[in-house]
Amino acid sequence: MRSTRGKMKNILVVGGAGYIGSHMCKYLAERGYNPIVLDDLSSGHRNAVKYGPFVEGSISDSSLLEQIFAKYKISAVMHFAAYCYVGESVTEPAKYYRNNVANTINLLDVMVKNNITNFIFSSTCATYGEPIKIPMTEQHPQNPINPYGRSKLMIERILEDFKSAYGLEYVSLRYFNAAGGDHDEELGEDHNPETHLIPLVLKTAMGQQKEITVFGDDYPTNDGTCIRDYIHIMDLAQAHFLALERLLNGLPGSVYNLGNGKGYSVKEVIEVANKVTCVPIPLRIVNRRPGDPAVLVGSCEKAFKELRWEPKFPDLSTIIETAWKWHRDHPDGYNTSVLL
Repeated sequence: MRSTRGKMKNILVVGGAGYIGSHMCKYLAERGYNPIVLDDLSSGHRNAVKYGPFVEGSISDSSLLEQIFAKYKISAVMHFAAYCYVGESVTEPAKYYRNNVANTINLLDVMVKNNITNFIFSSTCATYGEPIKIPMTEQHPQNPINPYGRSKLMIERILEDFKSAYGLEYVSLRYFNAAGGDHDEELGEDHNPETHLIPLVLKTAMGQQKEITVFGDDYPTNDGTCIRDYIHIMDLAQAHFLALERLLNGLPGSVYNLGNGKGYSVKEVIEVANKVTCVPIPLRIVNRRPGDPAVLVGSCEKAFKELRWEPKFPDLSTIIETAWKWHRDHPDGYNTSVLL
């Protein structure tokens, strides 16, 4: 499915200076769209904004949103501006409900006021909670176990109501673990603090930390470590793009899982990283973390069928190779003084 009428349309990308948002902007620009980046830089990076105009600010600022909508004819909004640290959401739930829920409602209100009816929402598999059946489909019960997951589920419910009341059309994308970088090494993953496994493993390979901590090796899996579903960042961007074109073509929105449909254990990730980097990566086994399921793998059959999504980089080696190139050449992330 391809839309010729979508070319050169303005797409507001909130959180466009972050990891996923910046890759999305590149994907859009390469296909003739004009991404308008709105980001308050609380966790994003100004140096990651390489495509489209940049506006510094928050979706909590109604007047700023009004200015953007008045200046640019916005065809759709993509929302990547949520806080996403699970642990922090437990200790600071107010921060998460204020930004992820209240500020998103503010964005939706201003969209409705300006008759902008297409919305792509960055959701998460955390809305499911503890898995009952693997792989998890979109019909899996949603019982999130932390404020982060609950905040995302609240917005999914709010979107249903906005569709019924105001005609807002949306696609909600529940993804698993995004990883890797674009193949031009322009963009990569740079979080502070970093909590994701693959960048932490690669930082260990680079000597930036002593060892990688493995939380439990007594799970009911082949090697005793947790299994997770990883998706390449550009495959994630492709799925968002297809969801966007679905809405621009006048088709109804829906909810889709995004992952590989295949899981890799923590030890498998470390083993592949050893081969990619040619560096031994020391690990230390510690006790399990509370609330860590043994296996989290999603079914993406619905996205394959309805969005015609075809991941181009499903293998773990490619995911880690692109991540390694970014981290190796940007040892201080976007603060690296000389980008190689």
